[in-house]
Amino acid sequence: MWSSWGCSAVAGLLGALSASSAKCALGADYLRSLCEVAVGERADICEGVHLILRLGCAGLVFLCNAIMWTFFAKALRYSSSTAAATVTTTASNFVSSAVLGKILFGESRALLWWVGISITICGLVLLHTSSSQTEDTTKKKS
Repeated sequence: MWSSWGCSAVAGLLGALSASSAKCALGADYLRSLCEVAVGERADICEGVHLILRLGCAGLVFLCNAIMWTFFAKALRYSSSTAAATVTTTASNFVSSAVLGKILFGESRALLWWVGISITICGLVLLHTSSSQTEDTTKKKS
């Protein structure tokens, strides 16, 4: 079954996928370049395919957001703290965005960004460790 950690991580990943889809749908001509590389000499067919791919990516934005909110709501339900679910989702979104940006768009992150996400993840570990110890203490008392 799902846990708060799992639902939050999936919600963050889906948020990053939604943003990547939006960048493909509305951004520069990533999809046109991808089509031209894929078909090679028959680049003339990419005009129509390009439009269909952009519309598909726009649909993915809405689909990923809808599923992301479903998982986030589940994470809130399973979590003992709304802060824990929110921070976990945010950290997952940041890391997923960095990985997807590197894989899909060749982006890189500055050292300061990595320092910031490292501090966020350390805080996240402390938050979840603290909440699990509190739950254990509560169970022992009852």
